Amino acid sequence: MRVLWVVCLLFVLMSCSVYNDVLKGDDYTAKFGLANDLHEHGDYDKCIVLYEQVYQHAPKSTEGEFSYFHMAKSYYLDKDYYMAGYFFGSFVQRYPYSLRSEESFFLTAMCSVNNSPKWSLDQTETYAAINAVQAFIDKYPNSPLVDSCNSIVDALSYKLEFKDYNKVLQYSKTENFKAAVSFADIFTGKYPLSIHDEEVQYLAIYNGYYLAINSIESKKKERVEETITRYRNFASEYPNSGYLNTLKALLKPWQTDYEF
Repeated sequence: MRVLWVVCLLFVLMSCSVYNDVLKGDDYTAKFGLANDLHEHGDYDKCIVLYEQVYQHAPKSTEGEFSYFHMAKSYYLDKDYYMAGYFFGSFVQRYPYSLRSEESFFLTAMCSVNNSPKWSLDQTETYAAINAVQAFIDKYPNSPLVDSCNSIVDALSYKLEFKDYNKVLQYSKTENFKAAVSFADIFTGKYPLSIHDEEVQYLAIYNGYYLAINSIESKKKERVEETITRYRNFASEYPNSGYLNTLKALLKPWQTDYEF
């Protein structure tokens, strides 16, 4: 076991020595070859340095273009999506006619997608990701990746929808009736085909009821009528909803004055 450990240590030391020699040398063919080998074996930090040297030495050469692309790819595989996004975006600008342009454009968008946070956090990155993926679709409408891109846009859009849905839930849970009603109305207008539409409309009526009964007299009548209108629309749209019995019981005190 000790012998094996010593052999491994010697191998590492030799590898480091070879890398340092190539790094400090002037043989760019060796730099390019070692960079490719390191990239293939997942040693991205080291290969990026070598690819940078090759690119700086001959940016307009085939090796220079390859190196710049693989710098970006190395950052991407190392999950440094901000750096990868920068280099992929820069690659498209530097080599607009490259055969790798489409892949670079796509991976630029995927960097934005990977930077999109969980739904509960600020969604600025998610909006940027949607725009980036849509830009790829617009630029390459016949790409075989378009179907995947459409699915990605749908998933990102649902994240935004789910965040807005949870705002309504949170305001309702904390009995912030006015905010719950306002955000429910915004939600139904913004996402008319949402799978959460039925529940959100129910919450608008439920919170509207409590908002109305807790209102000052000058605002009560208007808010009662708004809630009744929401209920009528809901009953028409969802005649078999499981929420109807709950809402009928809730609004029963108003039945003597309003027909519903």
